[in-house]
Amino acid sequence: MTVSAWDQALDNFMAHCSADKGLASASLEASRYDLARLRRWCEAEGITAPLTIRDKHLRAFLLDSAGELAPSSRARLLSTLRAFFRFQIAEGLSDIDPTSTLVAPRRGRKLPPVLTLRQVVMLIETVDGARPSDLRDRAILEVLYGCGCRVSELCGLDVLDLDQSEATLLLRGKGQKQRMVPVGEPALEAMGLYLRAGRSELLGKSPNAALFLNQRGGRLSRVSVWNLIKKAGSAAGLPEELSPHTLRHTYATHLLEGGADLRIVQELLGHADIGTTEIYTHIDRAWLTEAWLGAHPRARVK
Repeated sequence: MTVSAWDQALDNFMAHCSADKGLASASLEASRYDLARLRRWCEAEGITAPLTIRDKHLRAFLLDSAGELAPSSRARLLSTLRAFFRFQIAEGLSDIDPTSTLVAPRRGRKLPPVLTLRQVVMLIETVDGARPSDLRDRAILEVLYGCGCRVSELCGLDVLDLDQSEATLLLRGKGQKQRMVPVGEPALEAMGLYLRAGRSELLGKSPNAALFLNQRGGRLSRVSVWNLIKKAGSAAGLPEELSPHTLRHTYATHLLEGGADLRIVQELLGHADIGTTEIYTHIDRAWLTEAWLGAHPRARVK
């Protein structure tokens, strides 16, 4: 290849990403930035053509870049490299993929925010009115924390999904998988009050099977639940990043802190893979460490 091999290879690949793959402008800029980084490193190493790059070169390049990039950026960089070299093969320009032996870095998992029991009570007690919407909102907060359901599962609930005599709730999760979860007394009481004194007022004259209704008698939307959480969180003076999922995370964490088995928590959350549930063991360990630091006389240097 000629001295302009880099320009030609990069231009062809970016045209492919734009025209054939239809990548968004932000993704195109990220790919262009990643490949420009590779080109600068290669030219400094005397590698004048991209098709002469081998896996040993890429390992050295990634190692040199590691200190400057976050794990997510390193993973994106490797993804860009793989796409670039596989494009060369697809175009018949090369029969070697130098990325085939490379392993993507593990991305760090950000622990979700978790509320204390006191914060949960503060959040729920911000809604204490007697209007139909107040009774509904109080029931929603109790169910989100008391049952650990996803916001989509909550909005998909029908009246018949609640069995008050058995204190259970039928949830429809991802892939329409169903699971039965127990309902605690506060949530059961809040839903009973809503059904007796709130839902009929919201329903009006139009029949609707949905449990939680909006002001027009239709099924409540996920956006409405998000707005409720934000409003209640602000009234309680809680962090701005509060969301319906925060209550689900808090539900799982409090179960583990109370001694629940991880497999039980998996079933209650509706996780197909226990690996998804295992993130809560990290939270649990953080809680245990904090409790130890506060209780053990030799935990810190005096």
